[in-house]
Formats: sequence, C-alpha cells, structure tokens
Amino acid sequence: MLEIGSIVDGKYKILNKVGQGGMSVVYLAMNERANKQWAIKEVRKDGTKDYEFVKQGLIAETDILKRLNHPHLPSIIDVIDCEDTFLIVMDYIEGRTLDYWLKKEGAQPQERVVAWAKQICDVMGYLHSRKPPIIYRDLKPSNVMLKPDGQIMIIDFGTAREFKEYNSEDTRCLGTQGYAAPEQYGGHGQTDARTDIYNLGATMYHLLTGHNPSLPPYEMYPIRKWNPALSSGLEEIVLKCTQYDPNKRYQSCAELMYALEHYTELDAEYKKKQNRKWKTFIASCSLTVVSLAACVGFRFAESSATRHSYDSYL
Repeated sequence: MLEIGSIVDGKYKILNKVGQGGMSVVYLAMNERANKQWAIKEVRKDGTKDYEFVKQGLIAETDILKRLNHPHLPSIIDVIDCEDTFLIVMDYIEGRTLDYWLKKEGAQPQERVVAWAKQICDVMGYLHSRKPPIIYRDLKPSNVMLKPDGQIMIIDFGTAREFKEYNSEDTRCLGTQGYAAPEQYGGHGQTDARTDIYNLGATMYHLLTGHNPSLPPYEMYPIRKWNPALSSGLEEIVLKCTQYDPNKRYQSCAELMYALEHYTELDAEYKKKQNRKWKTFIASCSLTVVSLAACVGFRFAESSATRHSYDSYL
C-alpha cells in the first residue's frame, strides 16, 4: 500500500486513504505544483490473483475513460505503471456512494431515487451512443457516488466493454450477482444496452426497498410488497427493467428516461382518475349531442308549425 505522506511520480503527495475495493485501494492525493487534489487508484501486483487479467481490465478502463466527456463521469489524468503497483490518477469526487446512504438510512424516498435514476440513465445513454457502444455492466449503489450538490458520478469502469456487433456472447462473464442480468452469466447472448437497463432496474429496486438483491434469496419482488405506499407506476418500470428476456425490457435508455419522467402517469390511481375524466367527457359530449338534437328537433317542429299556419292563412 502507498504510504501516507509519500510522493508518487515526483508530484502527487498521498494525503489519506478514502476507499478500498476487492482489487484496489483509492487514495486522496495532492499535486502540490498545481495545488489540486486528485484520487489515485492503486492495484498491487503482489496479492492480486490473475494480475495480468486485472491489469488488462485497468488499461481498458483508462482507455475508455480517456475518450469520454460527460459531467457524471470522472476524467483520467495519468496512468503510472510501477514495478510493484499500477496507479490510475483521476478526478477526486467529493461525496459518498449510494451504498453508504442505503446502509445509513435504508430505503430512499422514491422522488430522490427517480432523480438519481434519470441522471444514471443519461450517463448510460451517453455510453451506449458511443461508436462502438460502451456497455458498463456493473451498475450498483456502490459504484454511484452522490456529491454534496445532489449530482451523481459513475465510478469504476473495470468491467465495462465495447459492444462487438458480431460476437455471439461475451468472452468473460463479469458483473455482481443480484444486479447482473442473465446474459452476464453466459449462454444467453452478449451483453448490450439492455444489460445496463437491467442493472439500473436492480439498483432502483435496492434503493427503493432497502433490500439488497445480491443477498439471499437473490430475488426481486414487486417493490410494493415491501412498501405499499410506493408508486405502482414505478413498480411497473422496475419490473420491466428486470425482465429475464432482454426483448421484454426497455430497449433503450431514451425509452426508459421517458418512462421515468412520466412514472406518475403509470400509477393505477392516475389511470383511474384519467378514466373517470374520460367518462365524464364522454357523458358531457353525449349530453351536448342530445341537447343539440333536441334543439334541432324543436326548431324543426317550430318551423313546420309556422309554415302550417301560413298555409292555412293563405
């Protein structure tokens, strides 16, 4: 591990450790020349199984991030391949992961979850629009940072891949059990944009219910089983996102974004109100037609009576 206070590459001073994952440690560092803080992600060569594969994943991650420019994605500044460690220098993101807030507060308010989901959807849509499309494949609360201003940042591109049109399936199965779509386990075709939509649905499920799909029984129930006060429209969206068959999910992030922006219109109560309004409108139209018909009939009868009186006079 890097020592606190040490200088990396002659310019990055390690201030403290800010996070640790299965394969890496993240430090807060200061470039004293530029007077700017950065995050340094360290993967040590010793103690890491299949290091060469991990290294290739890190190189792929940095290559992907270097080509991207989105307000909800961190920028890669530097890559340092040392003798015993591999370092990635990137934007330092102030804030906590959504996983932290789940552990601290439990299930989150649905309006807040929808706001986060729309931001994530925007990022995924951007990734999927690249040439070739980039499939993130590991969306979960611990990979989403929430900044103090309420904006989110997607972190950890270690499992991201470029979509290859002619591949029948992925060369390696990656993802997190519970959040991963069926096709991520192999034998169900290669991952594509709809895989990230499944991951987002599973993430929304966890945020809305407080129940972690990566823990037994590894099953996602309709969200209102846990909280009947949740929106039935939102329940419909989560269920559609997490369909086993990719063809039954939302087919694009644009389609999902539209649903999120109009989720209240999918609510059963909203539909009932709209149905009542429609019935009232139909009834009103019917009364108007009847009134017009009666009025026309009266005018016709009055006209006939007038003509009859005139004929009699003649």
